[in-house]
Parts: sequence; C-alpha cells; structure tokens
Amino acid sequence: MSSLLQTLASLAAAGSLLVSGALDMAAPQNSDTSMLLLVNRDWGISGDYAPVVRVSEVPGQVRKLREEAATAQEAMFAAAKAEARVTLVAVSGYRDYDKQERIYGNKLKSVRGDEEAADAYVARPGTSEHQTGLTMDIGQRSGKDTLEEGFGGTRGGQWCRDNAWRFGFILRYDEGWEEVTGYSFEPWHFRYVGLEHARRIHENEMPLEEYLKLLRTGILLDLVSADE
Repeated sequence: MSSLLQTLASLAAAGSLLVSGALDMAAPQNSDTSMLLLVNRDWGISGDYAPVVRVSEVPGQVRKLREEAATAQEAMFAAAKAEARVTLVAVSGYRDYDKQERIYGNKLKSVRGDEEAADAYVARPGTSEHQTGLTMDIGQRSGKDTLEEGFGGTRGGQWCRDNAWRFGFILRYDEGWEEVTGYSFEPWHFRYVGLEHARRIHENEMPLEEYLKLLRTGILLDLVSADE
C-alpha cells in the first residue's frame, strides 16, 4: 500500500473530516454545490460564497433558500398544516457574509467588545450555516417561543422534530450535541441535506459532523480497498 493510501486509511480509521489536496476538495462537506456543505465555528466558508437562492412560497420573513431547499420547505410547511393543523413560518433563511458581519458587529458592540460573549449568541461571519442557503430558522404562526428553546415543546416544534427528515431537513443543533456542533440547543434551526442523507441522520440520531465522518470513512476505505 502506498504511503498516501496508508495516510488515508489512518484518517479513515480516526473518522477525520480533514484529508488534504484534491481528495479533500472532492469531499462532500467542501463542495459549494453539495447539500452536505459543512459550515460551523471551526469549518468556515468564503466571504465570496453566494449561492443562487429564491423566495420560498411560505409564510414568514426572510424566506430565501436554494431551489432544492425552498421546494422542500414548501412541501414541509404544507404537510404540517395538513397533518398537525399548525402554520409554520419562516423566521430567517439565507444571509450573506456581509449581513452576518453586521449582525456580529452589532452584537459585539452591545457586549462592549467581549468576543466570548458575542460568540455565545451570534456566529462570526463565514461560520454561519445561513450563508449556505440551506438553512431555515422556523417558528409557528402563534409566535410562541420564536427562536427560543420553548419552541421545541410547541406543536410546531414537535412536528418539525419528528417529520422534517421526510422532506430532507434535519434538526441541526439538538440537545446534547453541543460539544460536537459548537452550538447550544436550537429546536428552531433546520438544515436541508437531501432526502436520503436526512433519513440516515434521523435514524442514527447523530449531528451532521459525525455523519460526515462516517461518510468520509466509507469513501476512504473504498479507495484503500480498490488499491490493494
């Protein structure tokens, strides 16, 4: 086995998200067009990244998402109304780098320059999933517990937790995942990853970061096996 493949095998066994060079660029979490594009506090995105988005035809405020996510969201909101008699609303979808920079800057001012305090509430520019155009903060028409943990206990929040995967969305920051995701429990924050990936993530009850490690492990081990 070549030294490169030995390295790949070691990384696969460790479940690392990082490799290097061309293989790293080909990984799904690095592709600008992938539904699995990873963005978190440690895995940033370029300020130049600006996906094509459209306004999702659902009730709410900031309703822009990438085409696939917008279409799925429309179907999801319609199902929630039909199945649970709850009207979901879009609270915050796509945000570009500059808007996130302004939001973070305003928060930093409000906490008198305390970066640790600002980071506890707002993602730094380049580290927000909203820039991918695949993420939507969801509420319900009653307005109860909007962008608060209490949303998870509402009819809308419970329905979303149980059913979002059917439409390709995952609850991104679940309770107990803080050390992996870097974010506190956010029962309103849903991320589009596509139908098959959402089903697998939901069935395995794991954060996106862990799922990507498993996916990467399988890809690398396949490469190693093919070379033997």
